[in-house]
Amino acid sequence: MKARLSVYLDPALMAQLTDLAKRKKESMSLVAEAAIASFLTPDEADRREAVIVRRLDRLARQMERQERDLTVSVEALALFIRFWLMITPPLPEHAQARAQADGRDRFNGFLETLGQRLAKGQRLFQEVSTDMRFDKSQSSG
Repeated sequence: MKARLSVYLDPALMAQLTDLAKRKKESMSLVAEAAIASFLTPDEADRREAVIVRRLDRLARQMERQERDLTVSVEALALFIRFWLMITPPLPEHAQARAQADGRDRFNGFLETLGQRLAKGQRLFQEVSTDMRFDKSQSSG
């Protein structure tokens, strides 16, 4: 059962309603109901805006994760460099050539391993978080 509503319309608006109802061969009540329903239903622009807002929110969360990951990476690298500089003694002159050759070989091995890990999609962050959960479960048990 439909509810009754009485409204007062401007004469020009009433004329438009009457004209449209005649052209559509529908009652003025039905045309007015459809117009009110259309007004209360979000239009395409509102739906599009909602989709864009959801997408922007998702992008913002992704950027926050990337910023966090980058911060962790930079901090880890800085700590490693600091530690390495503090514990590595300088080499005597006669050992430097051999150390540089060994360093190049080790660096090439590092690049190869890095390339393989990136190709497989392995991430150190995942391993670190897994190791930390494993360590916590071992120490609490």
